[in-house]
Amino acid sequence: MSKICQITKKKTMLGNNRSHAMNATKRKFSLNIQYHTFWLPQEKKKIKIRISAKGLRMINKFGISEIYKKYIL
Repeated sequence: MSKICQITKKKTMLGNNRSHAMNATKRKFSLNIQYHTFWLPQEKKKIKIRISAKGLRMINKFGISEIYKKYIL
């Protein structure tokens, strides 16, 4: 499974490592992704999603039920 946040749809970015001589070599910028389990009180079930740190902050701000309706369904 690829590293994609299910809420923000962010994914791994590509870029360059730069040495002191300004030589460029390819690298990946990976996300801070974790699996997290949430309880949905309206549906009386648990969901397990792959979520980035920014997605987790969005859930803390708006609530899991609002995010579930808007982004996951």
